[in-house]
Amino acid sequence: MVKPTVHDIAREAGVSLSTVDRVLNGRKDVRPKNAERVKSAVKKLGYVRDTNAANLAKQRRYKFLFVLPVGSNHFVETIVSSVEEASGTQIVDRADVDVLLVNAADPHAVVDRLKMLDLCALDGVAIMVPETPQVRDAIAHIKSAGIYVVALVSDLPNSKCDHFVGIDNFSAGKTAGALLGKFLRNETGSILVVTNSMVARDSIERRFGLDEVLARDFPSLKTLPTIEFYDDPDRIHETLSHAISAHSDLKAVYSMGSGNAAMLDALRENIAPGQLVVLAHDLTSVTRQALQDGDLDAVIVQNVGHLVRSALRVLRAKCDGTNIFEAQEQIRIEIIMRENLY
Repeated sequence: MVKPTVHDIAREAGVSLSTVDRVLNGRKDVRPKNAERVKSAVKKLGYVRDTNAANLAKQRRYKFLFVLPVGSNHFVETIVSSVEEASGTQIVDRADVDVLLVNAADPHAVVDRLKMLDLCALDGVAIMVPETPQVRDAIAHIKSAGIYVVALVSDLPNSKCDHFVGIDNFSAGKTAGALLGKFLRNETGSILVVTNSMVARDSIERRFGLDEVLARDFPSLKTLPTIEFYDDPDRIHETLSHAISAHSDLKAVYSMGSGNAAMLDALRENIAPGQLVVLAHDLTSVTRQALQDGDLDAVIVQNVGHLVRSALRVLRAKCDGTNIFEAQEQIRIEIIMRENLY
C-alpha cells in the first residue's frame, strides 16, 4: 500500500503545499477553514508524518539537558555514565545532550542555576531534584518558554511536568516491606528507615508503601521514624550509631535513597556481619560490592540505561508531537541479590 504524501493532502484539501506545511508544523498563520480542511484530509488519508525525515530536511538538531544532584552520589554517577553512553545511539540522532549538576539540597541554588540556562537553545529538560515552591516556579518558567520538562527518578507532581520517567516508588516501598517481612518471618522487632531527605518525593512514596505492607501483613515488625542524613557522612555515623544502641530489638535497616557508602561504613562499625537484614536501592559500584561481601541482603533496582533512554525518547516525542508508547517507557522494579548479581 502506497503511503499518502503531503501532495495527496494538498490535493484532497484543495489547498497549496505551503498551507499543508504550515498546518503540519503547527503554525498559526493559516485561515481556520483551510486548517480544518488539511486536518480532515490527514485523517481521511491516514497520513502519518515522518518526523525524522522532516527534521533531517530542516537540518534540525535537538538540545536536551539532564539536571542532576551534585555530590558523592554513586547513583547519579551511573546516570551520568548512561547519558554519555546514550549520546552515541540512534535515540539522540541529531541531538546534543548535556548534564548540569546542581546542589539539590539548596532550592535557591537550584533555581539560580536554572535561571542561567539559555532557554532559546533548549528543547527539553530531564530534572532530578526535590520539589519545592522555588523549583516549581523555575519549572513553570522553563515550560513557558516552550521547553518540555520530564521529571526523572523522583516525580514532581505539582510542577506540571510533561512526563515522569522512573519506577513506581510507592510500589518500590511496598516491595521493600514485603522483602523485609519475608526475611524476618515470625520475628518481632523494629526496622530502622534511613534516607538522604524526606523532601524528595521518591523517599516519601517509598515510606508510604513500606508502612502499608508492614502494617497489613507483618504487624509484629515496627518501623521507626525516618532518619534523614542530608548528605553528611558525620551525621550518618552519629545517628546510626545512636539508633543501633538505642533499639535493642532492631532487626533491619532499610535505606530509601542515596548515601549508601557512608551508611554501610557506619553499619560495619556498629554491627557484626549478618546481625541485621539490610536493604537498599539502586545498583552502583558500592551496593554491588556490598552484595558480594554480604553487607546487603538485597537491592531494589531500576535499570538506569532504560531510565535515560526513556527520558530521551519521551522528550523527543514531545518535541515531535508524536505518541509516547507507555509500555516501552515503563521502568520495571527489579530485586537483585548476591545470587543473581549481574
